[in-house]
Amino acid sequence: MVIPESREVSDPRIISPSSVTLWLTGTNVTVTWDTSNIPSDFDTKGKLVLGYLDGVDENEHLDIENPLADGFSLIRGYIDVLVPQVDPGSDYIVVLFGDSGNRSSTFTIL
Repeated sequence: MVIPESREVSDPRIISPSSVTLWLTGTNVTVTWDTSNIPSDFDTKGKLVLGYLDGVDENEHLDIENPLADGFSLIRGYIDVLVPQVDPGSDYIVVLFGDSGNRSSTFTIL
């Protein structure tokens, strides 16, 4: 019997945006995440996407086709992005993909 290699998984917690965050469309913002549990040799590339919750279902309504950022190192702990033109709302989220997905708190975009 072959035992599969164990694989290290990292699930960094998003620090910003948080529930008190306000983004304005067309401005540059910085998304940050906790790197304290990411191994120093972890070289997985990340993807950051915008989504929203509508309160009707569990769907995160992620805009996978238009990521806010892609191909950056998760070890970095932050990425600067341009806030896209979207309808104003207080139910937006970002999801950080890499080794696993991690969702922010809901925040507002005006």
